[in-house]
Amino acid sequence: MEMSLSENGYFRPQAKQALNAAEEDVLAAVCSGREIVQGRSRDVEYDDLWGPLVTVETGFATDTEARYRGSSGGVLTGLLIHLLDTRVVDFVLQTSADPEDPVGNHTRVSRTRGEILAAAGSRYAPSSPLADLELYLAEERPFVFVGKPCDVATLRRMALRDARIDRLIPIKLAFFCAGVPSRKGAVAVLEALGVPEAEVVEFAYRGRGWPGLTRAVMRDGGERQMDYNSSWGGILNRHLQYRCKICPDGTGEFADIVCADAWYGKDGYPDFTERDGRSLIVARTKAGRELLDNAVSVGAIMSEPLDSHEIRRMQPYQVDRKRGMLARLAALHLKPSRPRPNYQGLSLMTLASKSSPKFLLRTMLGAYRRLRSSDL
Repeated sequence: MEMSLSENGYFRPQAKQALNAAEEDVLAAVCSGREIVQGRSRDVEYDDLWGPLVTVETGFATDTEARYRGSSGGVLTGLLIHLLDTRVVDFVLQTSADPEDPVGNHTRVSRTRGEILAAAGSRYAPSSPLADLELYLAEERPFVFVGKPCDVATLRRMALRDARIDRLIPIKLAFFCAGVPSRKGAVAVLEALGVPEAEVVEFAYRGRGWPGLTRAVMRDGGERQMDYNSSWGGILNRHLQYRCKICPDGTGEFADIVCADAWYGKDGYPDFTERDGRSLIVARTKAGRELLDNAVSVGAIMSEPLDSHEIRRMQPYQVDRKRGMLARLAALHLKPSRPRPNYQGLSLMTLASKSSPKFLLRTMLGAYRRLRSSDL
């Protein structure tokens, strides 16, 4: 199998040769696109909206460059640097800009602070960081993995079949995700900026401030910029693949630590005024809590506790996404030919029961309209 871009600009698996029944069974067992089962621990509080919660905080990386280059407060970047500095891991497996395709992504190994900083910032384009995992496991050296919620959920399922994963990847990190835009989304941003794709040598979706600017650097040294609300809110989120719209785990429930933008509110909505970055930090496991505490104790991260109810104000999209998920899934039943994922233990029925019938109906009809012309 190999991952390649489809005509619609999303990564899709392509079989180089036919899979046998055993191989098909492995794919079915590990793919979080097919199934997500949240097995709850008695030792960890499970919040219906936000998943397992060991601790909830806000904060930022004390490394000023990490905070500046990161998409929010640079906490993920700061934690990665801390893990290398303390020799908990030998390298970081993460996603960064593809040197041969500036708007695209590739998976890279980072072994130094400089390499981690070079990969800092959101990458709103398709990525497949697990595609060559065997290469990194074969090194038999401990490393930290950073990926989308679906990547980490799949990695957890893979770990049930491969003991090397938990032994060699002691920390698994994620970030809140609103979905993966098609590569066509980035091309649309370039068109709005008036920049020919062939002239781009560097492309940043975010970073260098909070929320940071979308920046396209051209061969002649010229640079065009667009604010976050225009690039993500006006263009990129219109190119999300449909599969992401029926994903109930936008908040990284299977990560040790997951981070997000700790937006300040304005009139009930996030305020995108440029300011010093601030991260929402959720430790979901004992290992995540220990990592965060250690990073704080040595001064790598500054943080303060946050009441979990405050997350609603910072991440209203994720609230509506999960509480309306059962309605979105119901739309799939109106198209019997479409595959339907299996979700268990995520409180989707509980959240739906607390939502208004009007909201659920509107959500279902909207999902059905998108489904009619979508590419799963």
